[in-house]
Amino acid sequence: MNPFGMNCYILWTAPGGKCIIIDPGMMMQSEKDMITGFIDGNNLTLEHILLTHCHVDHACAARWLATKYGVPVEAGANEEVIAQQLPAQAARFGLKIDSTPLVIDRHLAQDDVINFADETIHVLETPGHSPGSLSFYCPESSLVITGDAVFQSSIGRTDLLGGSYTQLINSIKEQILSLPPDTVIAPGHGDTTTVADEKVYNPYL
Repeated sequence: MNPFGMNCYILWTAPGGKCIIIDPGMMMQSEKDMITGFIDGNNLTLEHILLTHCHVDHACAARWLATKYGVPVEAGANEEVIAQQLPAQAARFGLKIDSTPLVIDRHLAQDDVINFADETIHVLETPGHSPGSLSFYCPESSLVITGDAVFQSSIGRTDLLGGSYTQLINSIKEQILSLPPDTVIAPGHGDTTTVADEKVYNPYL
């Protein structure tokens, strides 16, 4: 999605079932149409809109999607300052998009669990890229969605508001690298990787 190449994730059960969207960063109408076309085309019921963090490339369509489907926006409490600055973030990057300060409807915290079909989605606090960054771990599927905490052979930037290199490295080591080695890491940008590979090949870790 969008000029930043952000990964938006849809977790879904089966046609006619339920779905969750993580990081709706759609900036163009064609991107919005693609997401809603998938939801409506498969007759899915959207149950949750989850944000790993509230940078504009990950959260700019969250309120639009929430209004369309009547679903709350859920994110970490420490993302409130970032969420309120969505218009300033868009201006900083020269983005010509409609943006208003984002209201987080429900705060998520460490060890919260979201039940979804036969899965449990565990909330992991992984601050450092932003002050309230979260990751979402699905043990039944051996999957963790990490936002901009860790990428294939790289890590998230820490030079934006509320960023901390030390905090980010600690978050990754304590929360992500402690997961089973075969856990697939689905990052906010770029290709998937695994916990095992990042332990060996990531030069920052």
